[in-house]
Amino acid sequence: MALTIADLHKGDTAIITDVSSKQIPLKLLEMGCLPGNEVELLQVAPFKDPMYLNINGSYLAIRKETAALITIELIDAKTD
Repeated sequence: MALTIADLHKGDTAIITDVSSKQIPLKLLEMGCLPGNEVELLQVAPFKDPMYLNINGSYLAIRKETAALITIELIDAKTD
């Protein structure tokens, strides 16, 4: 099973590998949520939704449901 942004833990860094789902809002793609871009999980709101991300210098908050549609390759996992 492929990892998604929803699988990240606070401080983890990954590379986006696929955003081909038609359910991903176009606005996310316009803001840099594209394959090859680096994503870091900065913060998670109470109840695990939304997730606050840094994607190539852009700060975004996205719902966990949407984050689960974006596949990634983990490059740096932080341990708490």
